[in-house]
Amino acid sequence: MLKFILDILSVPAILIGLVSFIGLVVQKKGISDVLKGSIKTVMGVLILGGGAGLAVTSLGHFGTMFQYGFGITGVVPHNEAIVGMALETYGTQTALIMAFGMVANVLIARFTPLKFIFLTGHHTLYMACMIGIILTVGGFEGATLVAVGAAILGLVMALFPAIAHPVMKKISGSDDVAFGHFGTVGYVFAAYIGKLLGNKEQSTEDINFPQGLAFLRDSSLAISLVMLVLFLIVALACGPEYVEKELSGGQNFLVFSILQAITFAGGVYVILAGVRLILAEIVPAFTGIATTLVPNAKPAIDCPVVFPFAPNAVLIGFLSSFVGGVIGMGILLMMGSSMPWLPIILPSVVPHFFCGATAGVFGNATGGLRGCIFGAMAHGLLITFLPILLMPVLGNLGFANTTFSDADFCVVGTILGNVINLIK
Repeated sequence: MLKFILDILSVPAILIGLVSFIGLVVQKKGISDVLKGSIKTVMGVLILGGGAGLAVTSLGHFGTMFQYGFGITGVVPHNEAIVGMALETYGTQTALIMAFGMVANVLIARFTPLKFIFLTGHHTLYMACMIGIILTVGGFEGATLVAVGAAILGLVMALFPAIAHPVMKKISGSDDVAFGHFGTVGYVFAAYIGKLLGNKEQSTEDINFPQGLAFLRDSSLAISLVMLVLFLIVALACGPEYVEKELSGGQNFLVFSILQAITFAGGVYVILAGVRLILAEIVPAFTGIATTLVPNAKPAIDCPVVFPFAPNAVLIGFLSSFVGGVIGMGILLMMGSSMPWLPIILPSVVPHFFCGATAGVFGNATGGLRGCIFGAMAHGLLITFLPILLMPVLGNLGFANTTFSDADFCVVGTILGNVINLIK
């Protein structure tokens, strides 16, 4: 039963589809409208996930080539990797905290000013897993562990969308949809840096390309070309023998690099299509839940929800965040000579894309092009150093070659772990 609940609640398509279904039923829509809205919502999430899968596969190859080509080893922050390891030991705690945490989120939204329902299922799973690990390591068990964990999870599910919402309204130009992704501290930090150093009147979306480069206004082409340059650099650093033997299955290493760059751009294109389909269905459907169970509640949706509002900022933010990660890695390498115990955090391309791109959109909303660049770069530095603070509170998992990557996991985990240590 626990595995069934975990499977249901951890699949974003099913979770968001259920929300759409309940919302339409509450509004007493006809069977055809309920089926249409529910199925198209699920379809939108699956399309988004398919695009993310293409992008992640391509970025995985890029990360492997980067590490091999430049000969640097260390800890690679990656949510899916550490959660996959942790669920073998902490699966029961995770399932119970997740299930009751979602109930706590609805209750908090109903009875407090935090009127946000967090709908990013996989991030709910990851946060429940991390909370379960830290509470278990801290000596909690049984019903106490589940109750405390669910309360903490429900609170952060409502709190972080509230923190992001002022900037989210600037990005979307509306108050209908909220932002639900546990990198909020990094995004709000990027928005602050963007406001400090940028000029919001000069948006990334107003870039005037020369006539001969007008085709770069097509974000898919621009992403393809930029990723092609990056892939060729790491491919040449690796050499043809490694790429063709270990990654491409014998395909020429340059051809492989070209195809991976375009695959990544295709993944981003599919992500945007999925987001548009979700928004077209989930907002009207959510009205039923909001007006019945939680008046004035807002659905908090995964980070790609902001991508269509500033496609240029998505690419610029990714690159700037990655540069910040490389700079942060360089700082850690220099510090390592005097502090050999300090882990080297390598720039993991997946969080630098999804979170860095989002940070770029947030930075652009408050500071335009300069805000996008400097905000996302600051975000890249932030997610390089925050995991170092989190690792000691994760018990034995803290010594693995991976850890949680996004800012909110590091902030919540570090605070929770240190509070437990103080009261023990």
